[in-house]
Amino acid sequence: MTAPGGARLTAKGRRIWALVRKEGRQVVRDPSSFAIGVVLPLMLILLFGYAMSLDVKHVPIALVIEDRSTEAAEIAASFQLSPYFDVHRAGSTIEAREMMLAQKVDGIVDVPADFTRRAANGDASVQILVHGVDGNRARIIEAYAAAAVAQTNARRAAEGEAGGPGGGRAVVESQLWFNAANDTRYFLVPGLIVLIITLIGAFMTSMVVAREWERGTFEALFVSPVRTDEILIGKTIPYFLLGMGGLALCMLSARYLFDVPFRGSLLTLIGASMLYLLVSVATGLLISSTFKSQFLSSQVTLVATFMPALMLSGFIYDLHSVPTAVRLISYGVPARYYVSLLQTLFLAGDVWSVVLPNAAVLAVVAAVMLGLTRRATRKQLG
Repeated sequence: MTAPGGARLTAKGRRIWALVRKEGRQVVRDPSSFAIGVVLPLMLILLFGYAMSLDVKHVPIALVIEDRSTEAAEIAASFQLSPYFDVHRAGSTIEAREMMLAQKVDGIVDVPADFTRRAANGDASVQILVHGVDGNRARIIEAYAAAAVAQTNARRAAEGEAGGPGGGRAVVESQLWFNAANDTRYFLVPGLIVLIITLIGAFMTSMVVAREWERGTFEALFVSPVRTDEILIGKTIPYFLLGMGGLALCMLSARYLFDVPFRGSLLTLIGASMLYLLVSVATGLLISSTFKSQFLSSQVTLVATFMPALMLSGFIYDLHSVPTAVRLISYGVPARYYVSLLQTLFLAGDVWSVVLPNAAVLAVVAAVMLGLTRRATRKQLG
């Protein structure tokens, strides 16, 4: 015979088990629970694990050899054999500088024509020109270059002690391009502007429109004479103007509070920013129209826009050092192209070989996202 206390515990256990089964079935039926509990952690661990790399490897550099001597060839070999550099040969310093302007390389190594003669006198130098937009990364590249030259010096010194054709030591003369002050704000502020525009354009838009879906006010538009295109334009313009206002405040702060130079055209900046803001607003509208929930829209927007803009745009982490698969994924992140545009406009000016391709990609993405948004928000009751 069961004691009264035991009977109460058994009944309580059955009730709890019934509730657990009910909630379990609800979790299985609700795809958002699976997405947040399984898909989101998996995406975050993969994103953080592969993209969060502060190592600087496979730095693309242009190698200019103006001296055809054996000593100069040894210097060239020290860079070509280094695991930290991907060497691209350039015929002249002019060609190498054009490669750096086009963001094909992050540094230039120049062995001058008088290298052998000066080596005999003990005052040979190797000139290193580093893209200084990221001050921390530039210092690491300078250290790698100095280590490569030091290896050659040590090898030649050992050969000299053994009776070989040693020679004088070479020193490194380095210079930072675009950021002679080596100020990290030159690198961080343009990237922060990208994150802010992403938040205004995508995150806020998705939250506000999702709230309207939850309250039913968005559906009320479907029984009005308003067309789908008119709904989209009406929803886009306020947040687009708000984003442009945020951009203006960011630009004023960057220039007058943080003393970040701006060397490009203001019209070019406005045009590029309008394209990226259209991408962000359209993404927010698409997410909110698809999920119609503030909570789920906020999570999806965070993972789909803000996190990639932070980690896969080249803003903080060097994309040359991440695995190839992650680098390929980064080409699908619109923020990557906007970061490249802003950093170029701020520090180098209107380099059209960089501006035009990146702006063209943003224009295509904006058109695609607006088309998808129109299709997802077509005039029907979900």
